[in-house]
Amino acid sequence: MSQLLPSLAELDQHAQAQVEFATWRAGYGPFEHAAQTQAAAYRLAHQLVQAGLQPDVGSVYRYLRAIDHLASAGLWLVVHMTYARRLKLDGAPLDADDFKDSPEGHTGGALNMVPAYAGYLGLNALTGRTRGWLMGQGHCVAAIDALNVLLGNLHPEQAEAYSGGEQGLNRLLSDFYGYRQANDGSPRDPLGSHVNAHTAGGIAEGGYLGFAELQYAHIPLPGETLVAFLSDGAAEEQRGSDWIPRWWRAEDCGAALPVMIANGRRIEQRTQLGTLEGLEGFRQHLSQCGFDPISFDGRDPAAFICTLWEMEHRLARRVEERQRGILNYPLPIPYGIAETVKGFGFYGAGSNAAHNLPLPGNPQVDGAARALFNEHAARLFVPQKLLAEARELIEGSRRGRSLERDNAMALRRPRTPDIPELHYRDDACSPMAAVDRFFVDLTQANPDLRARVGNPDELASNRLGGVLKALKHRVTDPESELEAVDGRIITALNEEAVVSACLANQGGLNLVASYEAFCVKMLGAVRQSIIFSRQQKEVGRPAGWLGWPLIATSHTWENGKNQQSHQDTTFCEALLGEMSDTVRVLFPADHNSALALLPSIYSARGELACMVVPKRERPAFFSREQAEHLARDGAILVREYDGEEPVLLIANGSYQLSEMLRAAQRLEEAQCAYRLVYLQEPGRFRAPRDRWEDAVLAGNALVARLFPERMETRILLTHMRPEVARGHLWTLLPDARKSSVLGYRNRGGTLDEIAMQFVNRACWANVLAACARLRNVPRTALLTPEEAAAVAGKGDPAVLR
Repeated sequence: MSQLLPSLAELDQHAQAQVEFATWRAGYGPFEHAAQTQAAAYRLAHQLVQAGLQPDVGSVYRYLRAIDHLASAGLWLVVHMTYARRLKLDGAPLDADDFKDSPEGHTGGALNMVPAYAGYLGLNALTGRTRGWLMGQGHCVAAIDALNVLLGNLHPEQAEAYSGGEQGLNRLLSDFYGYRQANDGSPRDPLGSHVNAHTAGGIAEGGYLGFAELQYAHIPLPGETLVAFLSDGAAEEQRGSDWIPRWWRAEDCGAALPVMIANGRRIEQRTQLGTLEGLEGFRQHLSQCGFDPISFDGRDPAAFICTLWEMEHRLARRVEERQRGILNYPLPIPYGIAETVKGFGFYGAGSNAAHNLPLPGNPQVDGAARALFNEHAARLFVPQKLLAEARELIEGSRRGRSLERDNAMALRRPRTPDIPELHYRDDACSPMAAVDRFFVDLTQANPDLRARVGNPDELASNRLGGVLKALKHRVTDPESELEAVDGRIITALNEEAVVSACLANQGGLNLVASYEAFCVKMLGAVRQSIIFSRQQKEVGRPAGWLGWPLIATSHTWENGKNQQSHQDTTFCEALLGEMSDTVRVLFPADHNSALALLPSIYSARGELACMVVPKRERPAFFSREQAEHLARDGAILVREYDGEEPVLLIANGSYQLSEMLRAAQRLEEAQCAYRLVYLQEPGRFRAPRDRWEDAVLAGNALVARLFPERMETRILLTHMRPEVARGHLWTLLPDARKSSVLGYRNRGGTLDEIAMQFVNRACWANVLAACARLRNVPRTALLTPEEAAAVAGKGDPAVLR
């Protein structure tokens, strides 16, 4: 009988838990715990104890109270980062000279992210397991930095700058939008306006709203968990995120927990989700797309903890039910909706002004604004003793687990892949055949490296039939042998969505192929990734993900059968403007030159490659030895004809090489000396813009050997627009009076490839006309009268075919 009665120790423990619960339930600062959250916290506490993750329920409530203190201090620090140049750790009101001359910050969004990130930190502490995080609204980084500083979750450079109490915190305020520069002009301070390489645990800038929504499901590997904080404004704009349940598979994806911060406002207007009808419509929309929406109080860090815990368990149960044959894909993916108001916790919450500067004036010069700041900041203040106790409790949970700074996704570095045997050819064929066979062989040789193919077009049309057969479209209901539930090809008529699947797959092998003209839609996502990678290199923590190619095929010069919308060289031109050590821009001319590039691309770290590759059959211009030489050096001597005052011919692009070879033959017939060089990687021959780029450029000896200074007359025939190519390659074309550049002139239509070259003044005859002009001889010295008339626009273009 006595065994059925609780012991005195158990009664004491229960009474203590009741006290702890009541203390937490009372709230702190702006945080009030609704009845729904209290019930969720009660369930959470008992589940954690039953799972052996916490010794008793009272301990859980102590953690929840500590998180309240941490989050309130985080709100307090965020508003100081926006407005103050100095803070007072005793909570005393600030004076006029304590404020900044020009306050700045995305204050409202950062305030909303404080309880969200605090909840993420709290769940890690309570469960003894470090998850990764992603924030789509990267401009809210003040929330991340504030809480990281308060908890000491910092990279070394931030720890050195911002630790040490009041002095370090005052430097944090000063550095936030401080605009100070190092001697080389780069930002001096280890802080930024968005998530950057200094942000502990950060994996993406989040500067372009909508990409986190497309990427989060593809980031974690099995056994990992990612918490993705998303924007309600981006949810209205970026509909590709609706497809995540179609693509998430437990067999090759880790747990992805999306949480939308539904604060109801963009920069200067209310979102549709800022209305009850809009929010309910969004919940219904999520359900129809295969999500499992869970609404909760986005103003309470405890609600974040409880909801994330519930989302993890719901997803795990669905995976188990899938394994037992109860459910099929797509599984209902839990999706948290954190209902809040913009700028919760401070003056101006819920207004448009909350986005940036919620106060009606600058507190430095406006007494009323200063009074409002002090009044509302005081409600957030946490005494140092309470904050120290919270930090000590949370730091104690880190024994045996990594800091959030060091989560698995932030330290991603897969092993170097085994490169398969290369199969060179000496016959005319599509250069895309090299990519097709190589990638199939690569994935088969490295089955432990998760493969993703981004496909916004038709793989078969783009000559990737082997990839399609081996890897298959990922679908939930296969209709043919080219589709599979576990297919590794992400297909959608949305370039941003498919490229994001590969940009997010930093633990594996990737390939993206699209029509060149449509690659332009990928630029924002690609640029965000390579900029972040460059920042990581600059701070001494280079990205470890494996390189891969973005292939622009069905390209401008062979897509004449379509209208001019399909004829656009912008993609490679734009990426050539980025730093050459983060993205290589490559123009392989044939099968062998494409194949020789692939091993170095897939062995690189933190570096992408843009490959402009023909899909039609092309001659075998280069042997294996020449192709490997070209891959190493970026350019190669093709042929030359000795004589006085040779013309230096430079071809850039497969069809351009064909035209240059035809022009070269005519020069030989006219006994005119020339040298023909094929330029496969133009970025190797630019003027370096900094020391990192300088390290990957061609050496002076190679440049002098391929492009001798004595050859002053130079003609470049490029795949790109002439003005773009000349701008990047001014080092190869130093004298505009003695050089000419031909290429895409924004002319097109429904034409064949020869007609495309003629209408853009970029065919072999135009090369000879340019040569005649630069040598100050009549065109008829190199062209027949009929050919010269056609070039002048007075004859029949057919004579040039």
